[in-house]
Amino acid sequence: MSFIGDVLSQALQLLSQFGAELREVLWLTLMVSLVATAIGVVVGVPLGTALGLGRFRGRTPLLVAVNTGMGLPPVLAGLLILLLLWSDGPLGSFGILFTPQAMVLAQSLLAIPIAAGVTAGAVGGLSPVAREQLTALGLRRTSAGWIAVREAWPGVAAAVAAAFGRVVSEVGAVLVVGGNIQGETRVLTTAIVEEARQAQFGAALALGIVLMVLALVINGGLTWLQLRERAR
Repeated sequence: MSFIGDVLSQALQLLSQFGAELREVLWLTLMVSLVATAIGVVVGVPLGTALGLGRFRGRTPLLVAVNTGMGLPPVLAGLLILLLLWSDGPLGSFGILFTPQAMVLAQSLLAIPIAAGVTAGAVGGLSPVAREQLTALGLRRTSAGWIAVREAWPGVAAAVAAAFGRVVSEVGAVLVVGGNIQGETRVLTTAIVEEARQAQFGAALALGIVLMVLALVINGGLTWLQLRERAR
């Protein structure tokens, strides 16, 4: 117990200081995760809405691809982006490998299918009455999709929360394309791995606590929005 107590004491001491390095890692984590989540939502929610509402050729294979993508291993997502951004790869001329931009791309690849899959389930779960009303209105697809998203908002908010949870907690993809470079591409998850490898368990625990608080704040806000919408 003394070992656990020592680790906890070290973690609390580091948290009380909240030094510049920790603030830097937290800021980069927040920036990368929020941008990747935003991209995932902008692409994934319309895609999920189309899958939930539409009946079109190729829908089933696309739905299978989205559902498969929801379980895409992060390290594989990182490898795919690495191949694209490598110096000899098709996007190598951009020179963004081992930068936050590359990390955003890798995390976006993870966020898009999550946002699309959960949204498709939420929109597809609308009551038959609501779906009939949308059809009867004779709206354009864009307008009908927007109304469907509003009707299924609690489920769409869950899609946003799931996408954020997916990217903020993963380590494989950002490690592959970011390199965990101190002061440049180190985020909370990769910092935890680095500290644990060096047996700096107090620092690793402090970073883990910060990560959990970050996830709690973001998901708490989204949950509040869900509950407020359901109360209307």
